[in-house]
This record gives sequence, structure tokens and C-alpha cells, in this order.
Amino acid sequence: MKVTGFTFIRDAVRLDYPVVEAISSILPLCDEFVVAVGACEDGTRALIEAIPTDKIRIVDTVWDDSLREGGRVLAVETDKAMDAITGHPDWCFYIQADEVLHEQYLEEIRAAMLRYKDDVQVEGLLLKYQHFYGSYDYVADSRRWYRQEVRIVRHDSQIRSWKDAQGFRKNGKKLQVKAVDAVMYHYGWVRHPQYQQLKRRHFERYWHSDGWIQENLPDVDEFDYSEIDTLVRFTGMHPRTMQPRVERMNWQFTFDPTQRKLAWKERLSRTFERVTGYRIGEYKNYRLLK
Repeated sequence: MKVTGFTFIRDAVRLDYPVVEAISSILPLCDEFVVAVGACEDGTRALIEAIPTDKIRIVDTVWDDSLREGGRVLAVETDKAMDAITGHPDWCFYIQADEVLHEQYLEEIRAAMLRYKDDVQVEGLLLKYQHFYGSYDYVADSRRWYRQEVRIVRHDSQIRSWKDAQGFRKNGKKLQVKAVDAVMYHYGWVRHPQYQQLKRRHFERYWHSDGWIQENLPDVDEFDYSEIDTLVRFTGMHPRTMQPRVERMNWQFTFDPTQRKLAWKERLSRTFERVTGYRIGEYKNYRLLK
């Protein structure tokens, strides 16, 4: 079985992305890893080059900053990385620059890739998600955070990144996937408040106009993490590749899980889900095979 990893990145240093940790976390599963590095001047390319492995191949790209609707440029860059994959890998493992796989799930994912390698109806593998917020001690648990997403797909030119690169589709149709009992840790909302505010203002450009940003984003130096509805305390261990970052955390954030700020619709939906196991209105960009 051959597996190729792929991702895209730009401004990793300036915006404090854990891209090295992300790539390193799935390297044990990959025979090769393609990284589409967007043109920038903050040392991102050198950061990727310094990863101690001979599996990585860098593809230099230029982002189209005129794409300012629905985060489309993120999907375009994802496709550039995917199109640079050579040979005939059985699976392509996609990871975003703020996602990290815990090492405890490596063998479970490897087993799933082997199990479905020759089952042509399986077009992708679905992973669970935990979204950290504010610090490494809290996980978001409201319904607006996605619970699962496709991160492993067939090597197929008809499979394309969808919308803002959250998932994939084949010829515009949802992929047929199997679920894997493995969790991806998402750290997109965990960085120093100064870096988080910089990142938010930077990335809102790929969804909104300058006028919208000026009207809707406060002109402040640090992001206000306190505007969150509900979190739960994280009691597990972070991935090994993330431990140095966890230890370097140099800002304060606390949240009282008993002081949730839930709208009545959220409360009703949570009760219904707890009783039935079904989440009303959940977005699923895939077709789960039984």
C-alpha cells in the first residue's frame, strides 16, 4: 500500500500555524508528502524545508488574492497540492496546517486504509474531530462545530477540494466514505490572542470585502476569546508533536463550563441529540457507507 500526504500553507510563521506539527503527525503513514507553499516572505518555505525527513516535496505556488468569496482560494491551493501527487498511491492523506493527528490513531487509520484499499466503492475515509478553543485546555462542544470530515481520499483526478477546502467531492457529488475510529485535533482557534487577531483579519479577506471587514471586525490588537457560548474541559493528552507548543503557551484563558451561554434552539437541539443520537440539520459533505 502506498500513501501520499498533502497540504498547503502560506504565512505559517507570521500567523503562527502548527504546520510542522501537522505534517509530522501523519508522516509515519506516508511514503511521500506534497506541500504547496504559497509565495510569502516570513520564512515559511525554510520552515518546511527544515522538517527532518526525505519524504517531503515542496511545490511553490502563488495565491490568487482576488478570490474573495466563500474561501475559494483555499480549495484552489488544496487542489494544487493534490494535482502535484505523482505515481499511483492507494490513498491521499490531506491535513490542514492547524490540524494534528494523535499518534494513538496511526495504527487504526493504517488498518482502515488496508481494509478498504481494494474496495472501489469506498472513495474516502471519515475522521472525527475535536476543536480546541482559547487554550489547549478547552474543547468547543456546540453544534456549530463540525464533528467529522473526510481527510483520506482515493488518488483520482475527478476528486476535488470543495468550497473552502473543508472536504472533497467527485464530479460535484459527495464521496462515499467509511468512518474510522480516529480523531483529528484542530488547533485553529488556539494561539496567542495577538496572532489570532492577525490571522482572523488576514483570512476574512477570503470570505468578505474590505468594507465588510472594516465594519465588522474590531480594530484591536488582540482577539477576544471570551465571546464563546460553550466549552468543555479537555482531560486527555495532546499529540506528541504538539507537546512543545503546549509547554510554550504564554497567554491566559479560562472558561467556566457551568456558565454556558446557549440559545434556546441550541438547548433544544442538544436535548434531542442526547435522547436520539441524531443531530438536527448537521452538515454532512459525504455519504456514509454502512
